[in-house]
Amino acid sequence: MADSLFDGTVEQPSRWQRFCESHLFHSFKTDRIAQVSLILFTLYVLVALLAPLISPFNPYDPSTIDIMDSELPPVWQDGADGRFLLGTDAQGRDMLSTILYGTRVSLLIGLCAVLLQATLGIVIGLLAGYVGGRIDSFLMRMADIQLSFSTMMVAIIVLAVFQASFGTELYQRLAMLMLILVIGIAEWPQYARTIRASVLAEKRKEYVDAARVMGFGQIRIMFRHILPNTLSPILVISTVQVANAIISEASLSFLGLGMPVTQPSLGSLIASGFEYIFSGVWWITVIPGLVLIALVLVMNLLGDWLRDVLNPKLYKG
Repeated sequence: MADSLFDGTVEQPSRWQRFCESHLFHSFKTDRIAQVSLILFTLYVLVALLAPLISPFNPYDPSTIDIMDSELPPVWQDGADGRFLLGTDAQGRDMLSTILYGTRVSLLIGLCAVLLQATLGIVIGLLAGYVGGRIDSFLMRMADIQLSFSTMMVAIIVLAVFQASFGTELYQRLAMLMLILVIGIAEWPQYARTIRASVLAEKRKEYVDAARVMGFGQIRIMFRHILPNTLSPILVISTVQVANAIISEASLSFLGLGMPVTQPSLGSLIASGFEYIFSGVWWITVIPGLVLIALVLVMNLLGDWLRDVLNPKLYKG
């Protein structure tokens, strides 16, 4: 540092120092809701990743399931078994273990579906906004047509037709892949329209003209120069879309078009216990439902915080 004072150079701050001095980090330090939401989401992710290590039982292993243990209540109710903290379901599976594995499945479907829709939407939005003309008109009309159909309606039709055409057994083996594809493809216009609007504003700026003068190709200009300057709204959309994808998976599972009972997700757990809820066996549906509500709420709160922080109109410096 002393040498830099004598030779007239200024020591550049590291990336970590710049991040700690940024508006994003300062806003996070002062927002308790964002802190709690991030902690809870991190806990969800850790629980999902470590489910095989921390779950008391393996719900995928039939040898650990005894039908005589079915419909046991949680430990705070009479008639409970100390081995099952949150009780058991109608098949005798430990509810805590199935919720841990179900959270893993729901998060995996939500994240992969959002990754697919973001990839499609970013590529289509970049192409439409940068090239313009007839390509822009054609791609945006496709997006308008796609938006005219609800995600659930498209998913129900596609999954029902697939299940009727190829059989329930094949569908159950490919259920996770089918859910990711259907939810991902159905939601790409959200990204495409947002990226297109940002590209239309960015491509007229001087750094894009400078890149063209230097002889860079259109692909490099779009992905190396324009795309990094349009990522802020993408982060906000992705946070909310993960929650929407998880809700879509849960809704489809509730309708019998999601994950099979043998591969529990939060949605399939809620669906499997719904017929017992009025017979007093409420925990099979209520506890996974509360876990799902908390996960979606955390994702939405994080999305709201990111939207406020990354919106320059709300930043007063």
